[in-house]
Amino acid sequence: MFVGHIGAGLAIGSVERRVNVGAFVAAALLLGIVLWSFVLLGHESVAIPADFARTHQPEFDFPFSHGLAAAIAWSTLAGAFAWIASARLPALRVRVALLAAAAVFSHWLLDVLVHRPEMPVAGADSAMLGLALWDSMAVALAVEAALVVAGLLLYVRDSGLARRRTVALAALVLVTLAFTVAGMTIAPPPPSAQAMAATSLVTIAVVVALIGWLARRPPAATR
Repeated sequence: MFVGHIGAGLAIGSVERRVNVGAFVAAALLLGIVLWSFVLLGHESVAIPADFARTHQPEFDFPFSHGLAAAIAWSTLAGAFAWIASARLPALRVRVALLAAAAVFSHWLLDVLVHRPEMPVAGADSAMLGLALWDSMAVALAVEAALVVAGLLLYVRDSGLARRRTVALAALVLVTLAFTVAGMTIAPPPPSAQAMAATSLVTIAVVVALIGWLARRPPAATR
């Protein structure tokens, strides 16, 4: 799941509009950033199975990014970072910290919905969780599309963005949805796990940067 996490970030961003929604989208994608960084560093692994062309499901070994205990830890760290980063907004510090933590943990909740039982509770030897919605890919993609469309609608409603920025943001999200659907249905297997990791990190960086830029509002609109 990728664009569904963006939808979660947009929905959470609609709750607190004085913070650029790009920050909440980045938080919602944090576990993915950790995963792909750890794959490149050799701390976690992704295997491309022989049936990938049919299932489009890599096999993950990712206890440090997607284990339940790890997700709680990353959510706590993100909340602490948000609390520190919002020092100039003392009335918002707790609220922003809680929303950032919720955005990070939403990633785990959505992933446990679609992954096969490969998400550990604590470590590699602990119980594995996963509801395997990706085994019914059409349903999984419909759920993901509904998540991102709902998040987009919640955010753009009363967003205060100029019309051109609203249209551009919607176009970016819908294009990302289209690429997500293609990636989970017709895309060929990636050449390697490292290539998959690098491409994913670049994609996350570009999409988050564009969302943050498009969501900028005049200073008066953020008060």
